[in-house]
Amino acid sequence: MTTFELAVAVWAALALPILFSTLRTTAPYGRFRRPGWGRQVPAIPAWIGMELVSLLLFQALFFSGARHDDPARWVFWALFTAHYTHRALVYPLLSRMAGTTMPLSVMLMAVTFNTVNGGANGWGLFHGDAVYGERWLSDPRFIIGVALFVGGMALNLHADAVLRALRKPGETGYRIPFGGAYRFISAPNYLGEILEWIGFAVATWSLPALGFAAWTIANLAPRARAHHRWYHATFPDYPPERRALIPFVW
Repeated sequence: MTTFELAVAVWAALALPILFSTLRTTAPYGRFRRPGWGRQVPAIPAWIGMELVSLLLFQALFFSGARHDDPARWVFWALFTAHYTHRALVYPLLSRMAGTTMPLSVMLMAVTFNTVNGGANGWGLFHGDAVYGERWLSDPRFIIGVALFVGGMALNLHADAVLRALRKPGETGYRIPFGGAYRFISAPNYLGEILEWIGFAVATWSLPALGFAAWTIANLAPRARAHHRWYHATFPDYPPERRALIPFVW
């Protein structure tokens, strides 16, 4: 293995202890905000800053690369860019986060993750030795992976829209979401994002993307479980047939 591959493999393996950590401790932002995590900062600029890191770094590595004649790499660039443009710029500005805060420590941890993740994926795809080309566009891994990514992003966007519609501007508090995938699970927004990055890993067939998918699962699966438990504890009439993240299973 090259030094880069070894470093990425270690990074991917770290997702396992992160999983055990997030199963025990839910990150203190959103409905789980609580004291004891240090200085607070405004949520919207913090969110934009921590997500924008990955978007900008990925762009720099793409445009500084030398393989712009490879159509598959343009697709990978488009998928990653679409996701992070939404997460960094569209999502926080449409959200109901105005007036709320998050711990500076959480923001800095997210900046660290996004720097490593955006850098590893950007370098691996646009400066590494992998060969894609036009033939890769008809490879089953590419087709299945892109379909998973697009389907996951559609699920994520719809789930977020349902949550936004629960509150009118200026309102606070939480309600039970209904419709779409909320008929089956409590966190379809998280399931959608997990599917996106599993799809990205399959489409690129790369170690950095596999690490990204592992870290996404390690962070979002426990948080989905925490949301599910919170709903049941908060609303006595919460639909008992819903699962946390996987319909009919978990």
